[in-house]
Amino acid sequence: MSAEAYGSALRPPMPDVIRPRMRTAALDVGDARIGVAVSDELGITARGIGVVARRGGQRDLDAIDALLTAYRPVRLVLGLPLNMDGSEGKQAAKVRAFGARLAAHLATDIEYWDERLTTVEAEEILRQTAVSPRKRRGLVDQVAATVILRSYLSAHP
Repeated sequence: MSAEAYGSALRPPMPDVIRPRMRTAALDVGDARIGVAVSDELGITARGIGVVARRGGQRDLDAIDALLTAYRPVRLVLGLPLNMDGSEGKQAAKVRAFGARLAAHLATDIEYWDERLTTVEAEEILRQTAVSPRKRRGLVDQVAATVILRSYLSAHP
């Protein structure tokens, strides 16, 4: 076998379709903190990247922009806190208003995703990983954003 033929035998076949590399980011928007998560470039996995302490107005927008800059997401998903009956309440209206300001600031479209019970799930994940109650408070929003993003990615393969 020639060296060229041998080398080609070791290379994996080229895929018929090359999936574009695009990251998605998700936010868990609360009154005090905003949890942030991003996907990998293939949109398969999600991981938390930080928490933004709310300071209000432009400062919140700038902090999120700075946190996301290195990842350059092409899609932004905000968790929408629906009531248990699926209706939107006061908190959902606040998230939508924040989302409109963020969309204008980042010049991107925003998608909203049902986040019911994600904080409960995030707290359970942190309890199972033996994170101390003191540290949980600072991480729960980041983990909730990761839960939101995983749910979104599962529904959009």
